[in-house]
Amino acid sequence: MYDLIVITGPTATGKTALGVALAKELNGEVVSADSMQVYRGMDIGTAKPTAAEMEGVPHHMLDVADPRENFSTARYARMAAACVEDIRARGRFPLVVGGTGLYIDGLLRGTEYAAAPTDPAVRRAIEAEYDALGGEAFREKLAAVDPDRAAALHPRDKKRLVRAWEVYALTGKPLSRHDELSRRAKPRYDACTVALDFTDRAMLYERIDSRARAMFRAGLTEEVRALLDAGVGPDTTAMQAIGYKEVADFLAGRRTLDEAVDAVCRASRRYAKRQLTWLRSRPDVHWQRWEHGPAPADIRAAAEDIKKAVFPMPGST
Repeated sequence: MYDLIVITGPTATGKTALGVALAKELNGEVVSADSMQVYRGMDIGTAKPTAAEMEGVPHHMLDVADPRENFSTARYARMAAACVEDIRARGRFPLVVGGTGLYIDGLLRGTEYAAAPTDPAVRRAIEAEYDALGGEAFREKLAAVDPDRAAALHPRDKKRLVRAWEVYALTGKPLSRHDELSRRAKPRYDACTVALDFTDRAMLYERIDSRARAMFRAGLTEEVRALLDAGVGPDTTAMQAIGYKEVADFLAGRRTLDEAVDAVCRASRRYAKRQLTWLRSRPDVHWQRWEHGPAPADIRAAAEDIKKAVFPMPGST
């Protein structure tokens, strides 16, 4: 019997809805695995589930950090594991739902990220290089020596990109190699991982664009303005999230609103492509690919199928 189920995949693929449906089927609770939904005040741009979308299912690891701080993967793993253990102790079933692969790996493996060496002077030099090259070019440079880690990171994730190069600079080995050694250890949880996608890539991109534009109509610009007014600086991890940086540029006069909308759509599609590339490299992933929708009926059917596959009835094959 699995300890938990992971529902992951790119944005706009129905992760939240499927997580809620499965939680209802399994007497479960949801633990979010989204690196931006941890921040308070970042609701619209992160597609943080609303109370209505949760449908009464408890959700954990939402709104646990101030957006002015940089929330680490190791901290997430510790806090999320505590949530999982509490859910299990109460006789309920944990479902980990989200698209941040590093968070999911950190939780399942139970490893800390302090094992690799660090050097403040080296890191400062690498940060300066990141600033000079820009995120896209720096990520391409990292991909030449550590393609696995580069594929898992967004070009704007300066902190983690710099960290990955720092480890390579100090050890001559990619950070993904350190992760591989960690994965050889027995994982903390026996998990069933389900990844969502569409059979037609164009449909995924259409849904991503539609969601991005809906965020602007829902007040994304006002949300970003409130964060900036509250002292959330442009160099914080939170303000590097897709949607927030582009809107901050618009508010500073560096883009028009139409340019900001288009930039968010492009960045979201690129991120989805990287997420899928990373997931396809994982041999233990079970794929749920939508033909259409996913409509509520599709979500219910998928939840029932996953329940049957993960917890078959006695005597079934």
